[in-house]
Amino acid sequence: MAKSDGCDYFRRTSLFWIITVTLSMGYFTCTVFVPEKIPFESLGPLGTLSRHLVDNHADLMYKGWWAAWAVHAFEACIALKVCSQKGIDSMATRCLWFVQTVLFGFASLGLLIKYKPERPKHH
Repeated sequence: MAKSDGCDYFRRTSLFWIITVTLSMGYFTCTVFVPEKIPFESLGPLGTLSRHLVDNHADLMYKGWWAAWAVHAFEACIALKVCSQKGIDSMATRCLWFVQTVLFGFASLGLLIKYKPERPKHH
C-alpha cells in the first residue's frame, strides 16, 4: 500500500465537538435573533441567565454573536496557513480544513496543528 505524502491529509473533528459546537452556536443564534421562540423558563439556570442577557444586554449579545463567527473565520484563515506549512497542497483538502474550522473552530484547528507530517529521510 502506498504511503500518502500528506498533501491530502484531513481528519474530521470528533462527533462530541460537532454536536457541542452546533448546539451552542445554534442556541446562541436563537437567543440573539429569535429569543421569543426559546422556552427560557424550562431551561433552569441557563434559561434564567439567557433571559437576563436577552432582556438587559441584547446589543452585547448581538456583537458577541458576530465576534464568535469572526473568531471562527480567523481560525479558518490560520488553518489555511498551517496547511501550507505542513505541506497540505490539495485544494480540496485545504477547503475541507477551512470549512470545518469555520464551523467548529479550534476543535478542528487543533487537529491540524497536532498533525506531524513525515519528513523525507535524507541519506
